[in-house]
Amino acid sequence: MRHRNIGFLGLLFVTLSLVVIPPATAAELHKDVSSIKNDNYSSIFKEWSILANQGLAEAQIQLGIMHHSGTGVPQNYSKAANWFRKAAEQGDAQGQYNLGVYYYEGQVVPQDYSQVANWYRKAAEQGHVNAQYNLGGLYSSGQGVPQDYSQAANWYRKAAEQGDAKAQYKLWSYYYIGRGVPQDYIAAHKWFNLAASQGITDAIKNRSLISKKMTPKQISEAQTAAREWSAKPINIIGVQVSPTR
Repeated sequence: MRHRNIGFLGLLFVTLSLVVIPPATAAELHKDVSSIKNDNYSSIFKEWSILANQGLAEAQIQLGIMHHSGTGVPQNYSKAANWFRKAAEQGDAQGQYNLGVYYYEGQVVPQDYSQVANWYRKAAEQGHVNAQYNLGGLYSSGQGVPQDYSQAANWYRKAAEQGDAKAQYKLWSYYYIGRGVPQDYIAAHKWFNLAASQGITDAIKNRSLISKKMTPKQISEAQTAAREWSAKPINIIGVQVSPTR
């Protein structure tokens, strides 16, 4: 099993979403761009700390990210986990997702796939695209939840509908072989095309695999469905800049 962005082989998972931004409250955005550009994070850290201790989930996430990545403070996974948990327990989807990653990796908390599934589910139900993708992976492999290809397809579909290319690629294979969903070459071709259009290498290489099993009419229907889907507006939840650690 591997985490997105760090290159191991196997089931695809997603790493923490890591980006430090200047402090913000619900009433006011305070953007200290010069501090960011000069890597002067001390004032940002102080401001986030005040807001985090006041219970602002966004600030708690940012402190967790800073401690996780060692940005402006010594790297400290225990403190990062603590802040992610505080945000998660307030119902913040990003905090829930990040805490799930910590449980998946066994990062200063015991590796516990039932906890991974618990926190990913909470985030996924709020529309967090990476959590949806990862929860699909848990159901596919049976980690922390009973193996259930129908549930795996369901969560992959939710991520795919948000435009996640790798979820789209997973979903085409489910429809192609009828895993967890009725076999449907038109649906498979649609998701295959959408994944390929986003540069998924395997999708591009294997484009002819499914076409050989379809009639020209079916291919035309699938292509129309893909075009119609592409024309829809997408609001992606839970995607940030994610540097490899």
